[in-house]
Amino acid sequence: MNTHTAMHAIVSREEWLAARRLLLAREKELTAQRDLVSAERRRLPWVPVDKPYMFDGPNGSESLAALFEGRSQLIVYHFMFGPDWEEGCRSCSFLADHIDGTLPHLAARGITLAVVSRAPQAKLAAFKRRMGWRFKWVSSFGGDFNYDYHVSFTPEALAGAKVNYNYRMEDVGGMEDLHGFSVFARDGQGHVFHTYSSYARGADALVGAYHYMDLTPKGRDEDGLPFPMAWVRHHDQYGAAEPMAQAAQACCHAEAPLA
Repeated sequence: MNTHTAMHAIVSREEWLAARRLLLAREKELTAQRDLVSAERRRLPWVPVDKPYMFDGPNGSESLAALFEGRSQLIVYHFMFGPDWEEGCRSCSFLADHIDGTLPHLAARGITLAVVSRAPQAKLAAFKRRMGWRFKWVSSFGGDFNYDYHVSFTPEALAGAKVNYNYRMEDVGGMEDLHGFSVFARDGQGHVFHTYSSYARGADALVGAYHYMDLTPKGRDEDGLPFPMAWVRHHDQYGAAEPMAQAAQACCHAEAPLA
């Protein structure tokens, strides 16, 4: 019997069904609780967005309102890609691999999804080509957007002990850029409102591969790693040998808080 099998009781089909039904009851409780929390999220108050944020897109300068592409709801993923980086964050890339397939379904429900990073548009476009992605990716380089939504931090802010991330003061290990997502709505008069933002493990909801892993006996299998997601690579780099220390330098979760 191997180590993996030894971790689990081996039982009859009838015993397994009894245990499965108990777990099903817990799963149904979780589903009901998730529905309640989602309803509370939808009832959150809105904040007017009065600052004229501008982004450098594939076809030139675009406003935040333009990112809606005529729809009434907008999700922005804050992708970690600093101006001096040569490639995007691996963990953010892991999430981004899930985006393209959702786009037509979101559009059918009046939702646009766009990705924003501080790196210049030329770097974003080159990395997007390498990864084979099709989603809208714009640069906020030189603007306040990332700072105002608490996913980027100035050197002056980082000089202090902690910065405002995930709705609390956190030590982010000197990271200038972190990840998260923000949601906006637009009314019939063109006014834009901020409705929701989530950071750190709040973005787990957008990573479909993790939900598949959670169905398996080993789950995410990250116990014992030096940091969560230490195993993640850009999808064109799996199988390439690399020191763990170098992997840590490319992972937001090596330093940033997870909760």
